[in-house]
Amino acid sequence: MKKDATFTTCAYCGVGCGVRMQPQVQGFSASGDDAHPASLGRLCVKGSALGETLDLQGRLLQPEIHGQPVSWEKALDAVASGLQQVIREHGPQAVAFYGSGQLLTEDYYVANKLMKGFIGAGNMDTNSRLCMASAVVGYKRAFGADAVPCSYQDLERADCVILTGSNTAWAHPVVYQRLAQAKKERPAMRIIVIDPRQTATCDIADLHLALRPGSDAALFCGALNAMADSGKLDAAFLQQHTRGAEQTLQAAQTWTPARTADACALPPAKLMAFYQMIADSDRLVTLYSMGINQSSSGVDKCNAIINLHLATGKIGREGCGPFSITGQPNAMGGREVGGLANQLASHMGFSAQEVDRVGRFWASDNVTKTAGLNAVDLFRAVETGQIKAVWIMGTNPLVSLPDADRVRAGLARCPLVIVSDIMRDTDTTRAAHICLPAQGWGEKNGTVTNSERCISRQRAFLPAPGEAKPDWWILCQVAQRLGYDDASFAYQHPAEIFREHAALSGFENQGSRAFDISGMAQLSNEQWDGLRPVQWPVNAANPQGTARLFTDNRFFHPDGHARLIPVTPRPPVNPPTAACPLIMNTGRVRDQWHTMTRTGKSARLMQHISEPFCQFHPDDAPQIQPGDLVRVASSHGWLLLRAQPDRLQPRGSVFVPMHWNSQFSQQARVDALIEAHTDPLSGQPESKHMPVSLRRWNAAWQAELFMRGDSDRHPAPPDTAYWSRIAQQGVTHYTLADSSLPQDWTAWLSEHFGTGQWVCQAAHLGDDGFHLLAWSGGELQLAFYAHRRRPAPERQAVVAAFSQPPVTASQRLALLAGTAGNGKAPTGAMICSCFAIGEIAIADAVRQGCHSVQQLGAQLKCGTNCGSCIPELKKIIAGQLTSLTAGDDQ
Repeated sequence: MKKDATFTTCAYCGVGCGVRMQPQVQGFSASGDDAHPASLGRLCVKGSALGETLDLQGRLLQPEIHGQPVSWEKALDAVASGLQQVIREHGPQAVAFYGSGQLLTEDYYVANKLMKGFIGAGNMDTNSRLCMASAVVGYKRAFGADAVPCSYQDLERADCVILTGSNTAWAHPVVYQRLAQAKKERPAMRIIVIDPRQTATCDIADLHLALRPGSDAALFCGALNAMADSGKLDAAFLQQHTRGAEQTLQAAQTWTPARTADACALPPAKLMAFYQMIADSDRLVTLYSMGINQSSSGVDKCNAIINLHLATGKIGREGCGPFSITGQPNAMGGREVGGLANQLASHMGFSAQEVDRVGRFWASDNVTKTAGLNAVDLFRAVETGQIKAVWIMGTNPLVSLPDADRVRAGLARCPLVIVSDIMRDTDTTRAAHICLPAQGWGEKNGTVTNSERCISRQRAFLPAPGEAKPDWWILCQVAQRLGYDDASFAYQHPAEIFREHAALSGFENQGSRAFDISGMAQLSNEQWDGLRPVQWPVNAANPQGTARLFTDNRFFHPDGHARLIPVTPRPPVNPPTAACPLIMNTGRVRDQWHTMTRTGKSARLMQHISEPFCQFHPDDAPQIQPGDLVRVASSHGWLLLRAQPDRLQPRGSVFVPMHWNSQFSQQARVDALIEAHTDPLSGQPESKHMPVSLRRWNAAWQAELFMRGDSDRHPAPPDTAYWSRIAQQGVTHYTLADSSLPQDWTAWLSEHFGTGQWVCQAAHLGDDGFHLLAWSGGELQLAFYAHRRRPAPERQAVVAAFSQPPVTASQRLALLAGTAGNGKAPTGAMICSCFAIGEIAIADAVRQGCHSVQQLGAQLKCGTNCGSCIPELKKIIAGQLTSLTAGDDQ
């Protein structure tokens, strides 16, 4: 009998896709939920691979103190007694919580209530500070509330969509696919991409503005001035529904087309085309993300965007609005419950009236009266000893925070570091005194809120493994041991927490606060369990939810008027120098997520881009060739990465992905290079503008090493200067490099990997390299390929040999050479991760007549699932057709 599927939500980005998890004979398969309004049945490749990330390899399954397993009773007592001692000796301000957009809303609510309502300090912040804090402040300044006004449908119904600071095709693929489909159905729709890089998102753009990094505010101030000059302002809307227009327009006046073009390093003709597209559009949506928010002037950039929408009246209507899209599945939920240190709960702040209101609701007279420390300042306070105890939940700040090595050193001096996580070995758990095993995505039960304010149920479909517990349960147990009123933390079910959260949102609200889900405060457990996605507000006036805000042109400032904010664009605080002449930009790659603790488990997701890399224009470093290793250095540290020269990368700029951590690479934690400059209003760090230098790193040898078994079964890789780990099916795969050559390869492999116990087959290739296969009982145990330069064994063939060993002598010799030896063609670089279609097969199909993405899809299936590979398919088609044309001309 086939088991029923569970309908839940995706664990990754802020799109908030609905997922259908179907039990299989072994494991689960993930597919899109056709009824979920955010995704309408679509999933990106990461979502499609969710079933491949559910194994227990590397999981933290039992509480630990100083690395030793203990009972929950002992661990919880240790947490509570440790916190009590710090509070008793140093006061509540010496304690801090640091949460994550991976927490469910119910977890977040309890953490915030415990810290701000009962411990009595504001030091509860979150890694969402790193991705959307600037957007929060921008909305609050403009609207009087942290209120995203749009729905995804507005993207599809706009005349013009501006994508700025967002490689949407890779970071939010399902939103991108919805937009691409809308463009296909309405070709007259205009799409503008604003990004220094030419990314996959540009594939559907009518206009790409490759502006100077950091000049976004100048661009939008110039656009506002251009709309004023061309008579495109909505004078009636400005007069009746806004304040601050006169000062804001006056501040923008100096941003003439000539000055803006110069500041943004844009051709005047392209700038004027941008202005004209805005002027010609009755319905305009601006979708913005990390490239705007992660800036030392991120709030002003957000308000420059919002100013343009307010001044032209392009808000509160279908197909209109400034739309900040979040990076994490529940970043919005954290904002709702007060997960940021400058919020209290239910979008309330720290005025005397709000503190009193929350205190009465929580029945606590110890509610903090002031905001706490934001993420960067919080960990600086750990370093200086101001904070003596920190509890980190579901995040990896030693990889994701700027100046990460300084954060590591600070945690090493902290008397009490508590970490709740699902993984046993992360950069952050290594710094912990107490580790608490939390439930993972498939085991959690609660709610999340996506970028369009849509609340969805996260339903568990797996039993909790080992002794893993819900975060809310762990927090409640500690709260009770701290002596706080049992009734305040006596929840038995997450639905109880949700009801309390919903009731607080409506408590003494009367329409004064945007966030109001009081219409769900009376849900029974069964109704909560069956909750369908709904956009807030959900209250007596809007019982079915609210797709679009401000349709009545009333905002949440006390006078009901929105605010235009005068913006004076500022250059980045860290300009290039003679020592560091290039600007490093950080971001995501298509198939990975945050610090890879989940996506790094999937062999499929590791095939597209398997190593940390550095992308730069070849003229900026002509001595560095593709495949070289490159040393990227800033004033704060250095990385060792694979070189990717690319003429689509702008001159003077370097791109490095954010994902790799100490479990996946030796020296690739990009945030170790980032200086902790923050926006003075939001506290969000500048992650897109760090001066760096590049130089080729001279490797004496490079190698690929394959070993039977998962990485948990093997010791750490040898102390080579460079290594990077790649997930494979039951095989541990490393790329290695070092600056000194071993005297004897056989002895080196035996010393480090015990090959002396096996039958070995070796090939000495003179100065050019050394290959070795190790066998036991007819099964391959290890395969090693070393060369002066980067070797290129057929990875899939080598991995396959561990499960299907070659039989004949010729096949073994082929494997020793690094080829399939079984008649199977090599795949080349992986392009379509959904169906494992490589570059070679795609290029062959193009040469055989598949000259469109649709034709490739019909023949190979590539591009027919999540669509994330379509831009790359188009590049391959264009390249092959150019080669064919050139061949015809000769």
